This record gives sequence, C-alpha cells and structure tokens, in this order.
Amino acid sequence: MKKALILSAIFATCGTLASAQPLPVASEQYEWSSVPIVGGGFVDGIICHPTVKDVRYCRTDMGGAYRWDAQKKEWIPILDWIPLSEANLQGVESIAIDPKQPNRIYMMCGTYTSQKGSVLRSDDGGQTYLRTDVPVAMGGNENGRGNGERLMIDPVNTDIVYMGTRQDGLWRTLNAGKNWERVVSFPDVSEKIDPSNRRAFWNRGSGIIAVVFDTNNATDKKCMNIYAAASIMGRESVFASHDGGETWNAVEGQPTNLRPTHMVLASDGNLYISYADSPGPSQMSDGAFWQYNTRNGKWQDLSPMKIPAGEKAGFGYAAVAVDTQNPKHIIVSTHSLGGKRGYTEDEIFRTTDGGKHWKEMFRHGYQYDHSLAPYTKTAPLHWMFDIEIDPFNPEHAMFTTGFGGWETFNMSDVEKKNAPIKWSILAKGIEETVPLEFYTPPTGARLLSGIGDYGGYTHYDITKPVPTGANNEPNFGNTDAVTGAWHKPELMMRAGVIFNHLQDVPPVSYSEDGGKTWKACSTVPVDKAEHGHVAMASDGSTWIWTPERQKAYYTTDKGATWTACKGLPDNTRVIADKENPLRFYALDIRNKMLYSSIDGGRSFKGDTLNINLQQGHRGDNRGGQDRVYAVPGYEGDLWIAAYDGLYHTNINNLQMELKSQVRTIYAFGLGKAKEGSAYPTIYIIGVVNGQYGFFRSDDVAQSWVRINDDMHQYGLVLHIIGDWQEYGRVYVGTHGRGIITGKKM
Repeated sequence: MKKALILSAIFATCGTLASAQPLPVASEQYEWSSVPIVGGGFVDGIICHPTVKDVRYCRTDMGGAYRWDAQKKEWIPILDWIPLSEANLQGVESIAIDPKQPNRIYMMCGTYTSQKGSVLRSDDGGQTYLRTDVPVAMGGNENGRGNGERLMIDPVNTDIVYMGTRQDGLWRTLNAGKNWERVVSFPDVSEKIDPSNRRAFWNRGSGIIAVVFDTNNATDKKCMNIYAAASIMGRESVFASHDGGETWNAVEGQPTNLRPTHMVLASDGNLYISYADSPGPSQMSDGAFWQYNTRNGKWQDLSPMKIPAGEKAGFGYAAVAVDTQNPKHIIVSTHSLGGKRGYTEDEIFRTTDGGKHWKEMFRHGYQYDHSLAPYTKTAPLHWMFDIEIDPFNPEHAMFTTGFGGWETFNMSDVEKKNAPIKWSILAKGIEETVPLEFYTPPTGARLLSGIGDYGGYTHYDITKPVPTGANNEPNFGNTDAVTGAWHKPELMMRAGVIFNHLQDVPPVSYSEDGGKTWKACSTVPVDKAEHGHVAMASDGSTWIWTPERQKAYYTTDKGATWTACKGLPDNTRVIADKENPLRFYALDIRNKMLYSSIDGGRSFKGDTLNINLQQGHRGDNRGGQDRVYAVPGYEGDLWIAAYDGLYHTNINNLQMELKSQVRTIYAFGLGKAKEGSAYPTIYIIGVVNGQYGFFRSDDVAQSWVRINDDMHQYGLVLHIIGDWQEYGRVYVGTHGRGIITGKKM
C-alpha cells in the first residue's frame, strides 16, 4: 500500500475537519519493539515454501502475519504498518507463497465478515504491498479460521491464483493479483442456517477452505487438474476441475456426512482430507480422515481411530500434513479428543506406510521445552489446527495452538522405544496478546500488564519473557485491572476472571513483593463478582474494586471484608490520588460528572463538568479514553482524557482547561519527566492538529511530538503509558500485536 493511501484513510477515520488544513506536528524518531510474552494467541496457519529452504510465513487470527528469519531464528512481523482505520486487515485468512518467486506472497486480509476484505501482494517478503480491495467477506477471527489453505498459486503459471472464500464462492486472478474475478462455474456451496438455532449457526460452514493444484497432465500454460474443498455437510464438499478451472464437478464417491477441515495433495497423487462436523475451533463431536486417489478415483477411510458403526467419534480431525520427501509419511491432528476414548488431551497420529498403521506422538512420550515462553507450563495443549512437516527436514514437524505453537526435530523417534519426542516453542517473535490494562511503578518492576486470555505479567526485564510466567495464585483468564500504591510500590492488586472458572477463589488478588508473587483476597463483595477496575490509596491503606456491572467497594483489610462506596453510580471506575491517600476520583463521562472522595473512598461527592461531548460512538470501551488520570507529585491534579478532547483540571477549582490541539483520544498515559522538568511526560494515542499517531508532550500538553511513524501503527490500539524509570520510554497496548515498547533513538 502506498503511504499516501494510508494517511488519507487515517484522516477520514479520525474526523479531521474538511475545511482545515492540518498543522504540522513535530516528529521524533523512536525505536519500536515487543515486550516479549511469546505467542499468546492463535497462530492458525504456517505456510512453507516448497523448494526454498527456511522460507515460511505464519498467519494469526487477529494479530497480523509474520515471516521466518532463519538467521535470527525468530518471526518478523510484516503488517505493523496497518493503521487504525484499516484495523480489520489484521486478521489474516490465508497466505500463499509463489513457488517460483519466493519473495512474492499473497494474503487474504479481513478479521470479520461484517466488512469486505482485501488481498495484499508483496514482492519483497512483506516490506511493501500491492493492495486489491475485493467484494469478498473474510473472517480471519471467525469459526473455521484454522482451516486451509484457501489461497493457492498455480505452480506452472504463478500469475494464476485461486482464492476460496467464506460467503462468496471461488475467486481467481490471472494477472498476479491485480484483478480478481469470481469463478462463476463453481457450484453453489452456500448454506441456509436458521440464526435462531444457535448451535447450528455457530457450527455453520466456513466456505471454501482449501484449493490444491495437481501438476499431473499440466500444460506449459497452467495446471489442468485443480481440487477445492468446501466446509459443507450433507452433500458433496470436494470438487474437481480437469480443464484448468473452467468447469467444476463434485468428485464421485466422496463421504458427505462431515465437513472438510484441511486438504493436501501428496506427490504420489493421493489427496488427504481431514473431516469434522464443525469447522473448529468450536467443539467437534464427530470426524474422520480420508484418502482420495486422484489416479484411479478410489476413496478410502484412513481414520487413525476406528469408531464402531453408528457411533459418533466424539471428536474431529483438525489438520493433515504429508512429507514431501516420502508421500507415505503422514501426520494428522485431532480436536476435542481430550477426556474421550481414553485420551486426556488431543493427539497427533503418524503413519509411515500410507495409513495402514498409526502411532500416537504424545502418548508415545514427549518432553516440552518451555524456556522461550515460561507461561506455557500452565497452558493446555489445544487448537492444533495446522500441522506441517518441513519440506527440507522430515524430522522437523510443527503444530499451531492458541498460544503460538510447538516444533520438534526428532519426529521419527515415535518409532523407537524409550525415545521421547522433544517439543520446543516455535513462536519466538510472535506476539498476539491483547493488553487490557497497564501499570508502571516508580521503582521495582518496569511494567505490569493485564492480558486477555492469559492473565497478566510482571516484567522486571522488558527484553525477555517473564521467567516465572503469568501472574498466578490465582490464575486469571482476563486481567482487566492492575494497579499499585504509589508510595508503597511493593504493594499491588489486580482483578479479572479466573481462568475457565477452574478455581473457586475470588478473582481479585494482591502482591506485597512488587508483583513477584500474588495472593487471592479471601472474599468478594457480592456473589459472582469479577472483572472490573481497581484502585489503591497512595500508601496502600485502602483498596477499591468495582466489579463489572456492580457498585464500587472498598477494603482496608486485604479483602477480608468489603463495604460499598457511597455516592457513586454502579459500574464506575475509581482511581486514587497519587499523593493523598484519602483522595479518590471517578468519572462518569456521558453524564459529565466527576466524583471525588476525601475520606478514603468511603463516600463520594459529584460535580458537573463544563465540557463539550459529541454524541454516539466513543471508541472501544476497553481503551484508555473517557477516563480520569491523577498525576504523581501533584495532589488533586487531574487529566480527563475524553474521546473528543483533552482537559486539565485541579480538584480544588475544577476549571477545565481544554488542550485544543488534541481532537480525538484513544489512549492516555503519564511517564517519567524529562531531565530538568518538574512535570511528568504525557503520552496519547489520538489526533493532534489533524494528524493521527502516538504523541508525547514534555511541557504539560502545550506542544506535542509524534513518536511513531507510518510503518509502526499496529492497527487497533487500546492503551499507552510511560515508563516511570526511564524518560521517553513508552508502552503501547494493541489489539492482537501484544505489548509494544518505544524508546527515543
């Protein structure tokens, strides 16, 4: 995409006045990198080049795509340029690598089918792109996102690319992605689902999930034999063209009771298809694994587990891979097998004789190396929706999961006794978490994070994964809130939801050693209290928790007892003054009310704010806008980061100073002051003088510098906060690209 197009899209989304020319904003060069957690989200596909070693890419459901760097032995993000206005492109539905030009890739980009998607082509390994918008709905973060691969390039004529879609049939380009057209001869594979039948609607098909080319009988212009699989059941789902894609027919004799989930073609002409009754990662209750011999037209059920006739398997088959060096070496993964038929978890089955005999790779015995992502010690094995065998090393197998993925370099040891398969994290460089809250203390830990799905982390070293893993005791799923006592920085608290509700303990906890260890509070204020927001008095004497959709409650005995705060509307976020332990504040932006307490949060008084607010949408409700922030070192000094403007005030007079340069705010934060300055540094993500970006102010919001650039935008961003131990360092919370940190260069 050209930079001019990116900028025009940003201006349109962020509401720049058409009659006003944007004033120039100073910029400063920053170095951007990830604060490593490693993985943390669903890597739903790995794509290997068939003839060039170590050329491979991976896609994620909502966090962009990555290129493997064999020298650094880590993944490099290639979609960080996506601006807020184009955040839907962060979900990648499929990737294809040109067999003849290994630096050329295609990506189907679109997170949800509520919007149309785009096809991106890069000729330099993901550094620059040609973008083609297509009238096709893509669902990179919807059910069936692990199916594939939907994009496939004709190995004879690589200008020809086919694209299987969820709702819009089969498409192709004949000119290397410049133009796309629907293949009108392809059969209708749409489904009619009653939306009121929630189970059926959730398990509905995901469209055309795979395309493969057979070079047998190819001409010098293109492959004549092409196969495509659609996620439908109760009728034919595998189709073939024998005239180069001009006409299509269902393959005769195929099974029709299940949906294809993956399809690959082996070098000997055998087509292998994994089946289930759901596209996944929704639960599966039935499945099978079939072979179709394209040379003689025969089908054969090769399911590793034989199920008695008339019974459902209770699980499905998620993915299949074939060794390019030996077509009889095949692996296939399961989904929803754990707890069924004697298995405690899902399995990968391996055969070396074309499916006559199978061996279980995990039951055989295995060892995990968690060192690259210590938090995975408590993360269950799940969502193996893509498995791959390295085309250049048949010992090297990979599988993806909801927290990245694993790889082994001794796969054949499954054939040996007392030789466990060794698995290690394959996701170094991949960061696909969603930070929900940040806290940066004045001393000790550099960053505490609240993370979606995987709890949260205490980073003392922001260059390495946390060696103790996610904050635990208890283990949270989401950590929605985290904070600390400003003048007693070893004391912290957090709130969220217990991971899968597996523990019967309160979802609010505290640390007395700077976030190294945590203890659950002994009680909750009301039944089923979870999520919400927390605040701590500057000296740690009072803690306040507003559980989701509940009143705010305070405790002075580490959560042994809770008492409702008086004078606050339900579901109101409370913050603490950074200096006076008796002062707390709360903001109700829609009703223009600021609440304050001078008795340690026991009671609050409301004051009406003289601010102007636009009606309607006010940004993502998980973001940092429409909040009030207290300033360390200045009692009663407050910033109101409204979605549509930035205000500075003092609780003693409530004179609202509007910072007119700032038009829109998505996130706000404070950090260590510049040397020689007495006032903290301010950071925002928003619109300043008509320009969207990440900004820093060293002079109490009188002037701003843009600190990011067009290549570092990260799509949807929710939070920003400064480091209180290093001037100029900032942390950004993205929606799917994890925690990003920037420092002055």
